[in-house]
Amino acid sequence: MQLPAKIGKYELEEFLGGGMSHVYRARDTVIGRTVAVKILTEAGCEDAEAKARFLAEARMAGNISHENVLSIYDFGEDDQHHPFMVMEFLRGEDLRHALKNGHTGDLRGKLKIALQVARALFYIHSQKIVHRDIKPENVHISQAGVVKLMDFGIAKTEGLSMTRAGYVLGTPYYMAPEQVMGHNVTEQVDVYAFGVLLFELLTGAKPIDGDTVERIFYSILNEPLNLEPLRQAGAPQAICDLVARCTAKGPNDRPQGFATVVAEIERVLADLDAPTTILPAQPEVLVSKRPAWVLPAIAALVLAIAAGVFFATRPKPAPPPPVVKSLPATISTPTGEMVLVPAGSFLFGEKKEPVSLPAFYIDKTEVTNAAYADFCRAANRPLPPAFAENQPNLPVVNVSILDAQLFVKWAGKRLPTAREWEKAARGTDGRDFPWGNEADPSKANINATQIQPVTAYAAGTSPFGALQMIGNVWELVDEFRTPGPNALEFGKQLKPPATPDEPWYTIRGGSFSDPLVKELIWDATTVPARWKNSNIGFRCVKDAQ
Repeated sequence: MQLPAKIGKYELEEFLGGGMSHVYRARDTVIGRTVAVKILTEAGCEDAEAKARFLAEARMAGNISHENVLSIYDFGEDDQHHPFMVMEFLRGEDLRHALKNGHTGDLRGKLKIALQVARALFYIHSQKIVHRDIKPENVHISQAGVVKLMDFGIAKTEGLSMTRAGYVLGTPYYMAPEQVMGHNVTEQVDVYAFGVLLFELLTGAKPIDGDTVERIFYSILNEPLNLEPLRQAGAPQAICDLVARCTAKGPNDRPQGFATVVAEIERVLADLDAPTTILPAQPEVLVSKRPAWVLPAIAALVLAIAAGVFFATRPKPAPPPPVVKSLPATISTPTGEMVLVPAGSFLFGEKKEPVSLPAFYIDKTEVTNAAYADFCRAANRPLPPAFAENQPNLPVVNVSILDAQLFVKWAGKRLPTAREWEKAARGTDGRDFPWGNEADPSKANINATQIQPVTAYAAGTSPFGALQMIGNVWELVDEFRTPGPNALEFGKQLKPPATPDEPWYTIRGGSFSDPLVKELIWDATTVPARWKNSNIGFRCVKDAQ
């Protein structure tokens, strides 16, 4: 195509490359944004399966919104009826070139890249999409270190497969055994490919060496991965174990989805970032013949020390009292008002044990639909399922803790710990309910049929001014907890069913449909990190400065 050329409102300025599709740098002439335009060629249009895959990719990727997934803005047809899609224009390089050019950084930098890829895959799996072609060429890294997963050309959505039985799609080195065999493809093929990608990211070499597709497939099906190059590259044992689990031959032997993978990499990064205490070297004791001047010198030193002790221990004037910084009782933020929970001790848990916490602020109300919609618009993320746009003052629901973590990061806040949540809810005196020790159901949205606006039930305000910390919606709390038998039974409702080795978090405070019992103030329920429900929301906290 001779440039410059125009397709609709997009002016094509530079040819970037391609095969069955051609990709151009272009400009959106309406809003002035630089974009990438991918156009299916004439040869691609004549291949019915290639055309179907192109259209499926455009529609599928157009419904994905995540900070670590390439954004699709638009798609349509040009004057010659060639399908095209308009994508986010990326600056930087793909992971293949970053590996070749030594731009992946140290161990910490490499793990941060892997973590972003894992988060992207966790997200697309939550949208019932299997990528099926995870490889360095399909991972882009910006100059700021932001990772984008791209190229959904052979991705598969639940209930849709354009691949003929026994027909293999994917890049050989990264294909799972079941993919090689042409068996049913599930999310577990992405887990396998991620394990291979992580190996290559850390070592700079593929874990499988083969000159032919047949040799590569034989290794995938029959030979265990050699983890020694990982150890030689300085990978922590936990990461070596994670690669081994991800690349297990059987799908059921791998981590069941990416929640576990994300949590494991986060734990390793936290360990790497933990401060290290270096003990001073002990001085070497030298034994030598004593010169004549040593004894007088020692005597003088003893006298000097004694004088120092005298002056150091004599009574001194009392220091002036420390200046205590006054903290406002409330602060206003773009996502809602926050109330102060002062520093000090409170009675925690069923046994009311004294626990001390520094001062912090907590949202006066649960996060509203209005605040969450602002976040979705700003972050280009989809609204939650069944989102009530016409009821901005209701608490946002149908969000997982991963969604909540993205929101609080955007808002400059964080999720409360279990102790912070409980202190904000019950005050310092170990009361049974936010309003006191009397079980008064008129003060909370409890034993009801639906959620209420976040500002309702003012009579049930906690001692620090937080509303509806009991009832209305369960609130997500930043606390890992091992699931019990009842929780695991509950987790079977997910697809795939939740397992004990994936991250589980706690929710606090009960919901509108629960009875009013004093356990709600100190007890918790455990849910998988990917769980969403119409009776679960959250509120944020912020350190007091």
